[in-house]
Amino acid sequence: MSGDRAEVRQGPSRRRPPAGRPVPVSTYRLQLNADLTFDDAAALAPYVASLGATHLYLSPVLTAAPGSTHGYDVVDHDEVSPAMGGREGLDRLAAAAREHSLGLVLDVVPNHMAVPTPVWHNRALWSVLAHGPESPYAAWFDVDWTAGEGALLMPVLGSRLGTVLASDELRLDEVVVPGDRAGEPQTVLRYYDHVFPVRPGTESLPLAELVDRQHYRLAYWRVANEELNYRRFFDVGTLAAVRVEDPDVFDATHRLVTGLVHDGTVDGLRIDHPDGLADPQGYLARLAEATDDAWVVVEKILAPNEELPEDWATAGTTGYDAMWRIEAAFVDAGGGGELGAVMHRLTGDTADALPAIIDEAKREIVNGPLYAEVDRLAGLAADICRDDVRLRDHTRRSLHDCLVELLVAADRYRYYVVPGEPVHPDAASAFADCVARARSRLEGDRLETLDLLAEMLLGHEIGSAGRTREARRDELVVRFQQVCGAVMAKGVEDTAFYRWTHLLGLAEVGGAPERFAISPEELHAFALRAQQHAPVAMTGLSTHDTKRSEDVRARLAVLSELPVEWSELVDALRAATADVRPSLLDGRTENILWQTLAGTWGDDGPIAEDRLAEYLTKAVREAKSHTSWTAPDEAYEQAVLDHARHVRSLPAVVEAYEGWLRRAAPGVRATTLGTKLVQLTMPGVADVYQGTEVPAVALVDPDNRRPVDHAALAEQLDRLEQHGPRGLADEKLLVTSRALRTRRDLPGAFVGEHAGYQALPASSGHAFAFARTDDGEPQVVTVATRLALALDRLGGWGEHTVALPEGPWRDALSGRTHDGGLVPLARLLEDLPVALLVRPGHA
Repeated sequence: MSGDRAEVRQGPSRRRPPAGRPVPVSTYRLQLNADLTFDDAAALAPYVASLGATHLYLSPVLTAAPGSTHGYDVVDHDEVSPAMGGREGLDRLAAAAREHSLGLVLDVVPNHMAVPTPVWHNRALWSVLAHGPESPYAAWFDVDWTAGEGALLMPVLGSRLGTVLASDELRLDEVVVPGDRAGEPQTVLRYYDHVFPVRPGTESLPLAELVDRQHYRLAYWRVANEELNYRRFFDVGTLAAVRVEDPDVFDATHRLVTGLVHDGTVDGLRIDHPDGLADPQGYLARLAEATDDAWVVVEKILAPNEELPEDWATAGTTGYDAMWRIEAAFVDAGGGGELGAVMHRLTGDTADALPAIIDEAKREIVNGPLYAEVDRLAGLAADICRDDVRLRDHTRRSLHDCLVELLVAADRYRYYVVPGEPVHPDAASAFADCVARARSRLEGDRLETLDLLAEMLLGHEIGSAGRTREARRDELVVRFQQVCGAVMAKGVEDTAFYRWTHLLGLAEVGGAPERFAISPEELHAFALRAQQHAPVAMTGLSTHDTKRSEDVRARLAVLSELPVEWSELVDALRAATADVRPSLLDGRTENILWQTLAGTWGDDGPIAEDRLAEYLTKAVREAKSHTSWTAPDEAYEQAVLDHARHVRSLPAVVEAYEGWLRRAAPGVRATTLGTKLVQLTMPGVADVYQGTEVPAVALVDPDNRRPVDHAALAEQLDRLEQHGPRGLADEKLLVTSRALRTRRDLPGAFVGEHAGYQALPASSGHAFAFARTDDGEPQVVTVATRLALALDRLGGWGEHTVALPEGPWRDALSGRTHDGGLVPLARLLEDLPVALLVRPGHA
């Protein structure tokens, strides 16, 4: 993939497709499955067009594992999902979209395929199980055939293999495997619902010997973390990594998708988790070539001080970097201390404890769920050292210890070191910081081994002269990058972020809770940089992966504006529930419970009992402090869930939250509308996740993937056009629809070649204002209220003003007109805490 790298256009020139290629102005995300098919989506085209979006953004559409509700567990790259309507259904959807001037954007999963039950649903994997390294699909999967006695580990057994054999749970069967052997019955090995091929010539062997002679090794499921010999998606054994770095594998797995781009069915692509690939840069370069430089965005999580590599052929990220900054700009920094005190009272965690919590969580992950991946790295490094006489005295154990410390010390998903290429100075500097952190945790001879590893992981010459570009050394560089991302994802977002309870809304996918809040100036600086660096990347506030919807996070953000009141409320809640609080309930989980109720309590009361229970179960298992997915503590979990069910209906708790709801309402309103309008009008392609055009209370998946009543939303939008907004739900729909329509009507100011961003001065830090320009001329102005409750304590807007660009303006939300110059904020924001100004004639 990297052969033509020298000719690749560098930097921001890669961030925009060539002239004439489609670029979405905005997208509306749909979660497709058997309950929301292509025909169902086609029926939504009139509503989405009326809302103002320019593209439908579809979750993966290729055939997935049976019963999949999300599509990220692909089993067939050559087939559009029959459960959704097949290729004919997709074509009908595309036609309906075009009829309403909508395009399609498609979510693509290059990193992994499903290991389904039965496996035959994945024909490529079935072939590998049947024929081993001789399978024509063997190159598809990242398997270490030298481990596990040359057999692919299948950790599906509920007990150890000896026990399973003794209890006769394995048996031979004759079945017709769909798509295999022309429909003729064949002998298979069955373990309950699991079915595996039987190697020819072994059918008549005693069962134990037959099992031992296959190209796969059946094993107890707990063996996976220590001996798994295929790369997987993070620690998910049912998702096997795919080697798209192989050109033949890329072509085979992307033929259908790139064809959809070429024939005009699809305008752009969203790439799932490119950091898991061996060569993200090379993959994107090949994809750009295969799609004639189509608009492509990548699901990439960036550290706060990290930027997307300049040489990636992509429009930018899917917007996690924008999402956390928008929210943090609407959090009151002054509330951090008091909320930290609440956390300390409940949990014992201090406000500066997050780095240590992250380190502890990552260490647990590398020594637990990802041990097999780290062990494979250590074995590879040991083989390299054993083969070079100058390095031979660095032991495998020493190498393993140093790798663990590097993975724990890493502060980002990858350092993007490419074998044989110069390391970018930013990556080299960041990796040097990582090595320095690891060094502080090692001593003695381990320090020399650490220095050796650091040089080797950068692709530098180390050991005997000239030994750099060897296959195993290249492999070590690449695999370290892949494992680094898995440790970050599982250690930080799926563990530490469930332990850190300072302000739950900040502990989000791609978030930076250590920042707590940022200034308006920092958000302006980020937006200006985004306009210059990635002007048509995606922005969003909610996704199918966020732990809490944007509206839950908006409600939680208000805790920072009322920190003393929240502290008093928590004390009152604890006093009211002291008699029923179980001894097993820990402080972190209790803090999660109280904040989750604050983020989900509405005018109709608390979130449904089953949804709260499902969320709390996932939260405590992900935290892994008292229970986990692999070792659930039923007594602990039952105590947590029983307490949550009980307290949500206690009169004192109900009264407390109803009072909080009334007190926080003005702040929730301003934050809900302000964050939405800023996201929809700042640089980038704005995405609206299904249903979030109105306040949507949703927690981590699968809660955030529940069906949306689009018929009701369409009726609500029609009423809004006739009668105006009545309440926050209507107001958010108004803001969303007017912002999307403005983008659609004035695309030059948002995604055009000459689009620009200009921060506007205001005399109060509670106003966040900017203009979107086209060829230097202001076309649209956004004004949003920050920290409305703190503003109210100061007496409101008073004489404060915002400096609007010269000329007449019309508020697309209220219909009011204003002249440019210094405009009183009290007049501008009289009807709503936000304003969307356009030139008369465009509204």
